[in-house]
Amino acid sequence: MFRNIVTVGFWTLVSRVLGFLRDVLIADRLGAGMVADAFFVALKLPDLFRQLFGEGAFNASFIPAFAGVLATDGRKAARRFAEEVTSVMVIWLGVLSVVGVVFMPELMVVLAPGFAAIPAKFALAVRLTRITFPYLMLVCLTAGFGGVLNGLHRFAAAAAAPILFNLFAIAALLFLTPFVPSAGYALAYGVTFSGIAQLMLLAWSMARAGMALRLLWPRLTPAVRLVMRRMGPGVIGVGVMQINVAVDTIVASFLKPGSVSVLYYANRVNQLPLGIIGVTVGTALLPLLSRQVRARAPLSAHRTMNRAIEFALVLTLPAAMGLAVLSVPIVRVLFERGAFTGSDVTATSAALIAYAAGVPATVLTKVLAPNFFARGDTRTPVLVGVAALLVNLVFILMLMGPLGATGIASAASISATFNAGMLAAILMRRGALRADRGLRSRAPRMLLAAAAMGVVLALASRGVPEGAGVLRWVRLGFIIAAGMLAYGLAGQVLAAFDLREIAGRLGRRRRRA
Repeated sequence: MFRNIVTVGFWTLVSRVLGFLRDVLIADRLGAGMVADAFFVALKLPDLFRQLFGEGAFNASFIPAFAGVLATDGRKAARRFAEEVTSVMVIWLGVLSVVGVVFMPELMVVLAPGFAAIPAKFALAVRLTRITFPYLMLVCLTAGFGGVLNGLHRFAAAAAAPILFNLFAIAALLFLTPFVPSAGYALAYGVTFSGIAQLMLLAWSMARAGMALRLLWPRLTPAVRLVMRRMGPGVIGVGVMQINVAVDTIVASFLKPGSVSVLYYANRVNQLPLGIIGVTVGTALLPLLSRQVRARAPLSAHRTMNRAIEFALVLTLPAAMGLAVLSVPIVRVLFERGAFTGSDVTATSAALIAYAAGVPATVLTKVLAPNFFARGDTRTPVLVGVAALLVNLVFILMLMGPLGATGIASAASISATFNAGMLAAILMRRGALRADRGLRSRAPRMLLAAAAMGVVLALASRGVPEGAGVLRWVRLGFIIAAGMLAYGLAGQVLAAFDLREIAGRLGRRRRRA
């Protein structure tokens, strides 16, 4: 599991770095105004479907089933099963894409109802979303191919595919903008072109793995019905945070102009630890847990869960602390240039602090959910997800008035904490999760080490003078390095983790390679 986590984590880190470069360019060219709001809404709908039906619910239902067929009936039967599922997905996603493009104005009323008060903004959002909407079908199929590769324990290609999304967006922004009405149009075309490139990359990787798929006449076989039946509830169970983000966009469209963009920029920074840690651990964990559950090895499954939770906490606690303490310098260094003003920095950094509070809980949700899916249970995460969604709505209504966009971000963190807590409580009551001695001993010490790091970050931020231009980056890098050093030393002194053990695992991985 650790080797797979490192593989997925590396490619995810590369993608996130390129994503930051993309967002820096977007902030410079679009700022937090009307065109930016319209583009982020245009990106939101296909991206929401990708995370719900592609990476989330599909993988949760497909990978355990694919792994089971592969283990019991062999590669030929597993390929046939993947072909049957893919053929049904092509028809369903194709119809959905056509309907979405035709009825986009009606969908926009639901997705961003506040835009209707500004006709030009509403019309621009409709046009941009029609351009990006084919990305929905392309990237969901890409996620399906990635599920096949993950089931074969091949993680690199699927983890690297999002790099193409960022590269195409950057290229479109730099080179396509002069030939289209605005930079928003260029970005929208870049999104769709990137979907084609990602699908081709995954198809090539599957061919190399000896799992090239053919399109069959779609049939709802019993195995396909089982995947679809489990996939339906998983849309809510795995995707509750994505639904919350969609709700955030809907509500933010009623707030002052730029609120949608403020939440986007803050959430993009917040997604760095979520993407690298949460998606990475969840992706590597599900196939392993599925195999252990099917092999009736409960002790191995318990050990796997405890080590996955430890790994998540050891990275998310300092990440959340760092984002909260350094919110202003991080946002300033990344985005304050061009059309992105000082007032945008203030609003975005406040939302980032609120999002950062929910980082550990959000990642733990991605670690805990595979424990249900490996056992074929998608119903329980659905019920917990619905409850978390209601919690999010209640706190949005309570906090959006006094806090604006920051209140929406705070509600998302509260909802994530509720979600993770309920999943953990249910697993423990069923006996599917037991915190062993190592986890019980190390978790509080990790929290103390993160607190020590926060103190060092605050002192360094006040003590190191602020410069301009490149000096901003140097200053931020120095402060982050000081915080990492403080966390590492505090963790070693408090015995929260063992850096030598982690280095040993990395060394063993290199020797195997």
